[in-house]
Amino acid sequence: MQKRNTLDLKKEDRKEEAGKSDVMASEGECRWTVSAVIVLLLAVSAAHVTNKPASSRPHRKTSVLKMDEAALSVSNEIKDEIILYVLSDHCYQCLPQQLGSVPAGQGPGTPTTVGFVVGTQHALTLHLNSKSANQELCKVDFHFGEQGNYSLWVKNLIEPSRVSCNIVTDSEPVNSYLPILFAFLVFAGLAALYTIWSTVRRLDFVRNLLLRLGSTVETERLINSELGIPNRLGVTASTESIIPATAERRLRSLDTFRGLALVIMVFVNYGGGRYWFFRHESWNGLTVADLVFPWFVFIMGTSVGLSLSGSLRRGVKRTHLLGKIFWRGLQLFLIGVIIINPNYCQGPLSWDSLRIPGVLQRLSFTYLVVAGLDVVVAQDQLTNLSSETRWYSLHDVFLYWPAWLCVIALEIVWLCLTFLLPVPGCPTGYLGPGGIGDFNQYPSCTGGAAGYIDRWLLGENHIYQTPSSRVVYQTSVPFDPEGVLGSINSILMAFLGLQAGKILLHYRDQHRQIITRFLIWGFMLGILSAILTKCSSNKGFIPVNKNLWSFSYVTTLSCFAFVVLKIFYYMIDVKKWWSGAPFFYPGMNSILVYVGHEVFEEYFPFRWKMSNNQSHAEHLTQNLLATSIWVFIAYLLYRKKIFWKI
Repeated sequence: MQKRNTLDLKKEDRKEEAGKSDVMASEGECRWTVSAVIVLLLAVSAAHVTNKPASSRPHRKTSVLKMDEAALSVSNEIKDEIILYVLSDHCYQCLPQQLGSVPAGQGPGTPTTVGFVVGTQHALTLHLNSKSANQELCKVDFHFGEQGNYSLWVKNLIEPSRVSCNIVTDSEPVNSYLPILFAFLVFAGLAALYTIWSTVRRLDFVRNLLLRLGSTVETERLINSELGIPNRLGVTASTESIIPATAERRLRSLDTFRGLALVIMVFVNYGGGRYWFFRHESWNGLTVADLVFPWFVFIMGTSVGLSLSGSLRRGVKRTHLLGKIFWRGLQLFLIGVIIINPNYCQGPLSWDSLRIPGVLQRLSFTYLVVAGLDVVVAQDQLTNLSSETRWYSLHDVFLYWPAWLCVIALEIVWLCLTFLLPVPGCPTGYLGPGGIGDFNQYPSCTGGAAGYIDRWLLGENHIYQTPSSRVVYQTSVPFDPEGVLGSINSILMAFLGLQAGKILLHYRDQHRQIITRFLIWGFMLGILSAILTKCSSNKGFIPVNKNLWSFSYVTTLSCFAFVVLKIFYYMIDVKKWWSGAPFFYPGMNSILVYVGHEVFEEYFPFRWKMSNNQSHAEHLTQNLLATSIWVFIAYLLYRKKIFWKI
């Protein structure tokens, strides 16, 4: 932890009054945060009561239903045993999986009924086959609702060879999305109230009243990034001629973007209300949970570009910077290994099952490579090119061509290993999930070359044992989404973030130029993603895949990152319509918040025993409260000027 002293209080009266006003605003934000948590709890609790199914409604139960489950009773009136198969529409190139059988009925009016439990996250296709004739009788597509009760009637039509299959809703499902609506309305209402308050407190008589009631302490805006490296666009005496005087500032948009990604990451890691779209995608495609880590990597690259450039202009030796980079990377790696192997709470740690890859380990490796490259190729002083120079519009790229060559070479290595490396028992260039995917032809080929390299280099016991692909594709092979091969593409992601930092450096305070270049980069990366994926989840040349950190995944998320950063930069740093609160605060203490939420995940008040463990509303309440607490902790640390940097 580090504390920095407050600014000298003996400044001119105008600055002192501004400091007082900032304090009152900060206190208002504190009260707003506490009120948000209280009102959120009340609203989500109300949603929980609303979501309970009425006990008086008649329905047939096959078992106690859990989240994302529904009850299905199959009533068979035909005189032949039926085999029921089910296939999730989310499972690409999968064969229907047998769910059970229903004995033959006695004819019309005397059915044989068997109950089943089916999933509700995605639409399902039900296949009903005749056991004796081994042929399909009918096929039904249906999206079941959570905790609903349904009946599937199988009957003969007038023609004996024809069978009808109809689904009837016996009891309506619960509205599992109502808690999200309540939470959204609460936060939207609080944001509106805060906006109104921010407008009111700018009035002269309100400002004077606050100055009389407030303290005289002036809040200093301190700097700290996720790796202890500042996001400041700094100046030195030797560069004053080419850098405007207004450049000595903190870019709040970077901290806000980082904080947004971190807050979503904490919420997702705590469970995300147990909604499927707040969990990582099983294989190809994107959910909310798949956005945040790449954005974090992107912003890390942006911060690296700004901070190292400032250090070089201040005359810091490159060898010294390389030493600091190595030490920071090593600390990140060790912290990551410690927090993802918490066996010390359950007994002695087994070295035979120690997981090596992880989020912080991926950040560590990415930071080492990208920061090292930038130190080697970055200039001590920014080149002041004339706008008439032929390649002026691309000088933020051309000036760093050796680093670009290195990154392109690394990407060629990724492509060659992914599509040319022979994998025993698997087709060359395989990008599938294995398991029941690809018509169950390659059940042990999860991840292709990426999975094979991790198992060969690290060993099966030292990588992630329960990958997200097991949910839909029923895979049984360990696979690590933070594995070795995917780290190459995380370097590309951070390097694109570094390019965003170079744009901010070379076009300081030229807001139109910065925003235009952000949009151009976003557009080019979006077009490249469309080509690679053929605008589909599964049928492209290289599908978007978080588990593999595929090339298209990086281009797609980088496209989003440039656009989001452009919006934040325009709103926060240019127009100053938004201060960045509350995301700004965790963005200033990101490593502390990330490590803290991992270490204290199982402790009160971040988790407690729920009265109904199968309620989305209770899980959402718990996860939102835990996330809000970490935002509040980050706010308090900001007020106390306490920051943890590595």
